[in-house]
Parts: sequence; C-alpha cells; structure tokens
Amino acid sequence: MDEFSVSSREEDGQEFLKCARSEKLPTSDHLRRSVLSGSISELSQIVHNLGIKDKKVLLDHLAKVADQDNDKFLSKIKSRLDRVGMELPTIEIRYEHLNVEAEATVGSKSLPTFTNFTLGIFMSILNGLHLLPNRKKHLTILNDVSGVIKPGRMTLLLGPPSSGKTTLLLALAGRLDPNLKVSGRVTYNGHDMHEFIPQKTSAYVSQHDVHMGELTVRETLAFAARVQGVGSLQDMLEELSRREEAASIIPDPDIDDFMKASATEGLASIVVTDYVLKILGLEGCADTLVGNEMIRGISGGQKKRVTTGEILVGPVRAMFMDEISTGLDSSTTFQIVNSLKHQNHILNRTTIISLLQPAPETYDLFDDIILLSDGQIAYQGPCENVLEFFEHMGFKCPDRKGVADYLQEVTSKKDQKQYWARRDHAYRFITTKEFAEAFKSFHIGRKIGDELSIPYDRSKSHPTALATKKYGIGNKELLKANFAREFLLMKRNSFVYIFKLTQILIMALLTMTVFFRTRMHRNTIQDGWIFMGALFFTLITIMFKGMSEIPMTIAKLPVFYKQRNMFFYPPWIYSIPPWILKIPITFLEVGIWVSLTYYDVGFDPNFGRLIRFYVLLVAINQMASALFRFIAATGRNMIVANTFGSFVLLSIFALGGFILSPDYIKKWWKWAYWVSPMMYGQNAIVINEFLAHSWSHVTSLLLLQ
Repeated sequence: MDEFSVSSREEDGQEFLKCARSEKLPTSDHLRRSVLSGSISELSQIVHNLGIKDKKVLLDHLAKVADQDNDKFLSKIKSRLDRVGMELPTIEIRYEHLNVEAEATVGSKSLPTFTNFTLGIFMSILNGLHLLPNRKKHLTILNDVSGVIKPGRMTLLLGPPSSGKTTLLLALAGRLDPNLKVSGRVTYNGHDMHEFIPQKTSAYVSQHDVHMGELTVRETLAFAARVQGVGSLQDMLEELSRREEAASIIPDPDIDDFMKASATEGLASIVVTDYVLKILGLEGCADTLVGNEMIRGISGGQKKRVTTGEILVGPVRAMFMDEISTGLDSSTTFQIVNSLKHQNHILNRTTIISLLQPAPETYDLFDDIILLSDGQIAYQGPCENVLEFFEHMGFKCPDRKGVADYLQEVTSKKDQKQYWARRDHAYRFITTKEFAEAFKSFHIGRKIGDELSIPYDRSKSHPTALATKKYGIGNKELLKANFAREFLLMKRNSFVYIFKLTQILIMALLTMTVFFRTRMHRNTIQDGWIFMGALFFTLITIMFKGMSEIPMTIAKLPVFYKQRNMFFYPPWIYSIPPWILKIPITFLEVGIWVSLTYYDVGFDPNFGRLIRFYVLLVAINQMASALFRFIAATGRNMIVANTFGSFVLLSIFALGGFILSPDYIKKWWKWAYWVSPMMYGQNAIVINEFLAHSWSHVTSLLLLQ
C-alpha cells in the first residue's frame, strides 16, 4: 500500500481498526469524526469538540519543525488528492493594456488645510459644470502594461519606489480607488472582474500593519479565520471521502484529521490558526498582545507576519503581497517566502510578492519576476532568463552583485552606466520605455504576447476557483464572531468602564449635596426652576457619559475599514455588537445615578414616575452614545471629531430649549429646535416630573397667573 494511504501509526492495530470503522460511516458523519493518537476519545468524538490537548498532539505530529516538515506535510495533502484524481482550483490572471491615471493638485494647494479643502469642493463643482478649466496635474501611474500570472509559480514584483508596484497589485486584486482613471482588462481564468467577487477570490496584503492592539496574535488570526470561512473545502472533502470510499482507500489519519478540522465551519479553536502560527514563526508570541502606540506588544517584524497570517488562514487562491519584508531581517523573510513557496508549488496557488531589496537567497526562491519601472514593465518572465535579456540589451551583472540589486539599478539613470558591457559602442541612457519595447521582441516577450492573443478557455476553470458569495460565512455566524470579539475588547478595556462607573458615582454624590431635598421646595414657580436645573444637570451628565465613544470608535476605524474592504463582514454587522453589549453598562450607570439622586434631590416620590425617569435616562444615554459614535465615524480622526463634535454639542445645547427658550428662537432656526435630540429628552423628563400630583398646586397657581 502506498505510503500516504496509512500513517506510520499503522503498526498500532487498535488505531488502524478505528480508522477502518470510521471509513464505514456515512459521509456526513464521517466528516465530523476524529481519531488522534494518544487521545482517549472514541469514534463518537466530534471535530467541533476538538480540545486543546488533542489539537496540540495533532499539530506536533504533523509539523514538529515547520520549516522542515511543512513541505512534506503539504505533499501528503496533494498526494491524497492525486490518488483519487481530484484537482485543486487554480487561477490564471491576465492583464492586457492596463493603464492607470490620476489627477492631483501640486504645491501648496495639495496641503490639507481648511482653505484648500473648501476651495477644492467649489473647484470640483465648477470643473464639473465646465465653468473653469481643470488645473490638476495629470499623472500616469501604469502605462500600457500586459502580462500573465501563472498558478503554481512564485512571482516577484521588483522595482524602485514610486514605480507603480502597489498600484499594479491593487489593480490585479480589484481594489483600485474609484477616483482613478483605469483602462484595459484584468481577467481571472478568462472571467472579467464583474463576473465574480475579486475581493473574496484574491487577497491583497498591505504594507501597512493595521490591527487591534488589545487582541493577542492568536486571537487576531483566529478571528480572521473564523469570518473568512472555509470556502469550498467542505464540498471538496465530501467529494474526496466519496471517492476514497469507492476506491477502498484508507487515508492517512493525521492528514484526515487536519483536513476535517480545517474544513469544519464554526470550529471554536481552528487548527489552521495554530498551523499558520507555526509556519510563520509566531508561536513564541501567540499569546502576546499585538499592541499599539499606547500598549506594549509585539515587534514591528512580528506585526508584519501577523498581517500576512490574516490572509494565510483564509481560503483565497490568489495572493498579492506588498512589501511584506518591511521590518524583517533577511533570515525571517527567507523563512516566510520559503513557506509560501511550498504552498504555492504544491497547492497551485497564485502568488505575487513585492519586495524592495530581497537577499540573494530569497530571490532564488522565486520562479518568475516582473521588473517595473516608471509605470512600465521592463521584463516579465522566468528568473533564469532575466540576465539574458539585459545582456541582449548591452548590460551585464557583475559576478559578485546580487541579481535583485542589479535589476533595480540597471533601469536607473544614475546607476545604469556602470553595467554597460559593450565597450565597442558608446554608452547612452536606455529608458524604461525602450526596455519595454525591446522586451516585446525578446523570445520571452513574444511568448507572452502569443499567449495573450489566444483567449483563455473558460471551460478549464474549476467551478469553485472564483468566489461568487460576498462573505465567507452566514450573517448569524458573522454576528457571533463580532459579538465574541467585541466582548473580549470590552474585557481588555475594563478600566474604562470601571472609571466611568466611579465617575458617575462621584458626580451623583456631588449632586446629592448641591440639590439636597431639605432645601428643595415646591411652593412657587421659582422652586420649579430649581428642580428644572437639577433635571438639566442630570440630562447633561448622562449625555456626556457617551463621550468616551469618540476615541474608542476612532481607534478601531482603521481595522474596520481594512476588514470591510476585504469583505470580512458587512458594516451593519460590525456596528451592532458595540451597541448591544454596552446596554447593560448603561443600565448600571443610570441605575447608580437614579438610586442615589432621585429621592435625595426630592423628585416626585411616585414609584411609577421613578421607573419612567429611569427608562428615559437609559434612552437618553443610548441616544448620546449613538450620536458620539456617529461623530467619530464621520470625523475619522480625533482633531476633526473634536472640532465637529464641539459644534454639534453646542448647537444641541443652545437650541435644546433650556438655555434659549423656544419663544426666543427665530423662525428660521425653529427647525434646529425640533431636530435637537436633547429637546425631546429634556421635555420627557420635565413632563414626567412636573405633571406629578406633588406639583398640582403650583400648576394651578401658574394657570391663575
């Protein structure tokens, strides 16, 4: 029997019999069974209940040393599929005559000042009406680039800064800014971008590391794995089990366990997360907070690996990685790229990695290279032919010079001359445009041109290669994942909520001394104004309790925008958990305030009015929290949010009906009075108090006047 049909544990007859009995189960039951060496679990154990100890045994057996065993482990998975004739989905990406252009202001007008912002709005309107000429500078980022990205081959994107590498990756991933002018065509297996969802089919790994600092490395990757789902792995495993059963093949129990666990949606502790932690070398800091400017956490290089890991835990088949070596030493970069190479070659993924100055040993891991300079492709093809092309152009790489460094300098006007090898010809600077034109006549360029001239046979595309669903899992599971993460963040930020409770306790004690009931009478209208002041002070205290939402919301916005653009979840699912989970805190805060101040101040003693007063304050607090979250989401940074928020709060207070009486508000400002949410809350608590029986004689006195 082939070495991959049974494990080395075959000598243990009891384990082998367990595997054989498991194979006789119906497919739907079989997929959720797990047999682990050294575990007391029987066949009835469900993969959903895979414990930490069992998971550790499985991982240790699969890959004790990731950089040595990873290749062998992936080969076992591929061999299992090959034995029953199953093919993994592959993606071939083509881009033809791709042009990306932009218009931007230059000089002092490009500075982000209030004057430039205001003038920019008016200028855009006038330009749209063709009343003024467009004075923005036209910039060409990518100029007529074409090429093919093959699956199963590692592609290096090389070029100097500002050459258009990030724009090319974004264009291939379908994530370009809509304000850019784009022409040309990008296809996946012959399908245009509008025929599928490129954001779920491919993944763009940004050069910026944006994470929630309060979460650990393991929690960050586990959340990413949970919301991205398992893609088509479940269907693939069902088909694989049916074929193996028909061929009477007993799979390797270790590989079978891993594939079952990684293909089961809703698994609490996803095995793939620990596997990615191992291959990225993050096991040592897996339970360390990621950290940010205010929280001590992992290093910059480790954050870069976490950014890469967020994509590796998902089911995407095409990856575009932008400057993943920033902050990493050459050894760590080599290990990461080597792990990606194993996955790419064995699992036939499509991978493009942009690196600025890769070490020679890292460069040797790549199969193909795209040399980009000044928005044009000087060379694209196998790495072994790149030196041949430039020697054909008259440039030779010195023996002791790294190929990657040579390629970045040979297109530079400042460094090109030193590599000129044709001594019988006078040197002249050869532009990137000339390199691009010469490459089209080079045998590699002609081969790419001939391939692009023949349309891709769409019938060869695997049915599950291109994603057609916007999100990896259902809305219910997405809500559960976001609720779990938000609850964890609230526990990590528990000091904020403890401080808020302490703050409202202190303010309640101060209110009890200022508005003490022995000095609060109900004899005249002036006494009513004193009670009115106490109610207004209660109102603003409860409202300002929501101001902490501004910095807490702004701190999480970058992560939200990144994960929203990657289609981790829709915005409405992200916004619900913070609101729901903070309602109990609102009940507690308002409960402390009302229990201490209501009877001490001397409000109407009727219990029904007490309950209404409590409910109204809860509603006011929820309104204020929502208002401050809206201000934070609109402003997007602390300066704008505080400026805009101050204006909104002053308007609400001034036109709320207490500071300025409605009778004195001008007619053209009446709309602001009715829009002010503070007005409705204030009128509600005032009516609740002054329509009570204890104020009936004062009301009669007012009517007589």
